[in-house]
Amino acid sequence: MLATRTRRWKSVALATAAVLVGLTAPALTATSAAATTTDYDSTYYKNAIGKTGASLKSSLHTIISSQSKISYSAVWDALKVTDQDPNNSNNVILLYSGVSRAKSLNGGDTGDWNREHVWAKSHGDFGTATGPGTDLHHLRPADVTVNSIRGDKDFDNGGSTVSNGGGSLTDSDSFEPRDADKGDVARMILYMAVRYDGGDGFADLEPDEKVDNGSAPYIGKLSVLKQWNDEDPPSTFEENRNQVIYDTYQHNRNPFIDHPEWVDAIW
Repeated sequence: MLATRTRRWKSVALATAAVLVGLTAPALTATSAAATTTDYDSTYYKNAIGKTGASLKSSLHTIISSQSKISYSAVWDALKVTDQDPNNSNNVILLYSGVSRAKSLNGGDTGDWNREHVWAKSHGDFGTATGPGTDLHHLRPADVTVNSIRGDKDFDNGGSTVSNGGGSLTDSDSFEPRDADKGDVARMILYMAVRYDGGDGFADLEPDEKVDNGSAPYIGKLSVLKQWNDEDPPSTFEENRNQVIYDTYQHNRNPFIDHPEWVDAIW
């Protein structure tokens, strides 16, 4: 069963109220994600509940590091399940573009979809190694061409329109996903930062406030990722994906999908 959750979003209501009394509506700004409760708080997350900051991050690292791992070749078939189009079981939904494409079109040619590492492989030098290179919590199907345009760029606002990118933007050193994927990207990046902390023979992955991070084990911009987490709360598709990974493949969860407010509690 998907986790039960409650959220409060006030910005739109405040803006509407201002218009009704003849005032100019204030500019909408992201607010911290409201507190949530899930079916896993008394079991899976029991050692994290009530904590904040470094203590919360450490507890979550311990919790989510207990996982099953799959090979990079197995990722193809896994993504056909985790990212299945809820309206067409023969298709997957592509990250960044939002396009529904046939599962059979997985590959490396134009018109195909491939395996996008949201935390770019070069930002930590983990390649396709079992572990961060095969972790389904940040691997998504993406159009080959759009994926190539994103490359290993950091995430930030602004840029020019990405052709067939669903509204995504890019410039020389950053990539901005379409609005519907911004929160997903933020929560995937921050999952990776908690899961991979320098153990297991891999780099200590962390978000920072820079773009053009090169091959350092950092991805930016943290302030933008936090904003995206607030503006684009977890969707039913994202929640279902988290559940399928937990139930069927890795048996660990992305805590920021279950508790998006934990982003601000840690960072």
